Amino acid sequence: MTVRIPFDNSYATLPGVFYTRLDPTPVAQADMLAWNADLAAELGIEGSDPTVFAGTTVPDGAAPLAQLYAGHQFGNYNPQLGDGRAILLGEVIDRHGQRRDIQLKGSGPTPYSRMGDGRAWLGPVLREYVVSEAMHALGIPTTRALAAVATGEPVYREQGALPGAVLTRVASSHLRVGTFQIFAHRGEIDALRTLTDYAIARHHPEADGPMGLLKAVCAAQAELVSAWMSVGFIHGVMNTDNCTLSGETIDYGPCAFMDAYHEGRVFSSIDQMGRYAFGNQPRIAVWNMAQLATALIQLFDDKEQAVADATAIVHAMPGQLQAAWLRRFGAKIGLEGTTPGDQTLIEDLLALMQTDGADFTNTFAALHTDAARDQFTDRASFDTWARRWRARTPDTDLMQRSNPQIIPRNHRIEAMIEAAVAGDMAPFQRLMTALGTPYGVAPDFDDLRRPPSQSEIVPATFCGT
Repeated sequence: MTVRIPFDNSYATLPGVFYTRLDPTPVAQADMLAWNADLAAELGIEGSDPTVFAGTTVPDGAAPLAQLYAGHQFGNYNPQLGDGRAILLGEVIDRHGQRRDIQLKGSGPTPYSRMGDGRAWLGPVLREYVVSEAMHALGIPTTRALAAVATGEPVYREQGALPGAVLTRVASSHLRVGTFQIFAHRGEIDALRTLTDYAIARHHPEADGPMGLLKAVCAAQAELVSAWMSVGFIHGVMNTDNCTLSGETIDYGPCAFMDAYHEGRVFSSIDQMGRYAFGNQPRIAVWNMAQLATALIQLFDDKEQAVADATAIVHAMPGQLQAAWLRRFGAKIGLEGTTPGDQTLIEDLLALMQTDGADFTNTFAALHTDAARDQFTDRASFDTWARRWRARTPDTDLMQRSNPQIIPRNHRIEAMIEAAVAGDMAPFQRLMTALGTPYGVAPDFDDLRRPPSQSEIVPATFCGT
């Protein structure tokens, strides 16, 4: 079966310092597990040959390469990372006129693999497929999943031999804060300037130079993280190499959606100190932007003025985050125009939810009905809060548009992966169908809205690399 991808590659035309050219590693037996036909049509892709999306066949017009970058991982700088198990096949211009990357994840070792096997196993591939597409349906900027392909080869992890798979990921680009950090750290100013010009042209053409780029990325990240918070999403590994210039969510390794609300909720097994806990995400977003600022400052001769300008931009970001948070959470309780007092109203509800262990998604989803108080054991305290809230005359339609009825809950994802490993893709397909319309769930999927029982709770998530 032939596959036609209308490649229009730009990153591959940049100097070779930014990447290493190489083909993906062929696999034993490519079998298509999931194919996103709607996204393929949006990208102008014809055909779905699994050998292409497993990396065995390189399609015409591709310019395969592994990108170079560095990054802060849990606050510690790693001077060289890069695509250790991913290959950028190339770029297309989609039907909306937007440039999009097409990348294979789990496509074999690269010079940046750091002794890894460059492969992925089925579990993380399906987790990213489900969660990234759920985020898209929620209206949150994200990378997309085009295909999941079984490789017919085992992948060896701590659990033993696991079925291998490759994910085809689509992104506005894979430019990260860490892409800038590596050239700034090395003092390769010409490369840093080329990268900055490229990022401005591709993502923020309205930006006036490096400081304009910094301002635009800060604004995009403030909106993104506020959107995460509004649906109870915890990224889990907000390293600078996972922070995009485009403002899209990228890398769904140990990510999770909260069930019972708690500001300090952590799921990632490697986040022992809670650096990337739910409530810390806005602070970390600002910290990440400070690292981008530090890199971009290297482009200026007048470092003192550049530091002052960058500091002002980064210091403005907490206010941007707070405004975006208030707007989104105001909508969740039906308030389109928020007042200073509404922040206290929202925070008081969250405090009640945390004390009572109320389910985040189901509480907000039920606010427009009398069932919201059923999420609480201390219903008297909720009733007291609700009287204050109703005095603000909340908009029921706005609440219904702002509060998803369904999210990809951890226990459902784990059950889906277990079934897929056993050869049953039906739970995957059912999840994908239900999550495709998160603001209006058919009764057939009511069971997917249920929080986990005590025995179903997933206490930790893993990167899966």
